[in-house]
Amino acid sequence: MNNRKVTLAAAAAGVVTGAAGLGLLAMPAGAGQPPTLPDVSAESLVEQVLTSEPGAFGGTVQVDNKLGLPSIAEIPQLADGKHSARIWTDGNGRFRAALPNGQSEQTVVHDGKTTWSWNSADNEVTKAERGADEQKPDAKAEAANPAEAAKQVVGLTKEFSDISVDGTARVANRAAYELVLTPKASEKTLIREVRIAVDSELKMPLRVAVLTNGTSEPAGMVGFSEINVGPQDPKLFEFTPPAQAKVTTPEAKEERDRDRSPELGLEQALQGENPQVFGTGWDTVVGARIPAEAMAQVPAEAQGLVDRFTKKVSGSWGSGKVFTTKVATILIADDGRVVAGAVPEQVLFDTIGQVK
Repeated sequence: MNNRKVTLAAAAAGVVTGAAGLGLLAMPAGAGQPPTLPDVSAESLVEQVLTSEPGAFGGTVQVDNKLGLPSIAEIPQLADGKHSARIWTDGNGRFRAALPNGQSEQTVVHDGKTTWSWNSADNEVTKAERGADEQKPDAKAEAANPAEAAKQVVGLTKEFSDISVDGTARVANRAAYELVLTPKASEKTLIREVRIAVDSELKMPLRVAVLTNGTSEPAGMVGFSEINVGPQDPKLFEFTPPAQAKVTTPEAKEERDRDRSPELGLEQALQGENPQVFGTGWDTVVGARIPAEAMAQVPAEAQGLVDRFTKKVSGSWGSGKVFTTKVATILIADDGRVVAGAVPEQVLFDTIGQVK
């Protein structure tokens, strides 16, 4: 299975889809009068986004979710609201991210060989050894990087979009061009456009904004509020587990947490087996059939969350529940079939019958 295709609906919307895994977007960073810059073609900016290899930098990314998600006490990080994160890179693959979560913080460090993830709330460290072909930070930390978010979106949707340059902007006090990807008229999607601010000097994306149909404000954006370009302190890319910290592997942590964490148990179940991809472009739908044994393992608390924040629906395809945000829709059939995408409900109703 091509993982790039499987993530298309999520990347196009700028989110990680899943009933409990809708991820971070960020808010506009920086303000001021738009700068005057030489003309540039949309094709040139697209190429810059796809080929940019940012050098060393450190920066603050600000986060503002406006996805229309309900407030869930059990999973506060999913609710609409503002957040921030700090990221650093040495330009050669080493990476650090500090991701605040209420009164605690998650620190992710990739030192070139090992990815460390430390949660201050429980003083637990997850240690993941990476092979030569896996030299990258974990997905949660990578999602906080506007350059990576932009590269994903552009790479997966450019051939299904009308692309243009819509003036300039200042982001983190830097001059940037505004690249706009608008889904072609034939695309059945909730997304109206994605706007990417590309640094005029560094050639790297500084901000990604997702706008949806029927709203004037972005559903979410990921962008820098400040950025310090140049070599960073090498010690930032080193990590030693704190005293008394419990060190575990990702596999062991996932197995242990599956039963006690409602959002993780639900997310694992929704991943299903052998995901199927229907369609192309912005209205791509990802489908799967949740095995009966996986359904049985979903904690009652997680099932309760599904019941609270979905509505019952039915049609010629059967019956089930649908979960909707501004940027994505998920349909969970009673027989275990699941379809999701950055599309209206009807697209999922028309597609779910194809899930095997």
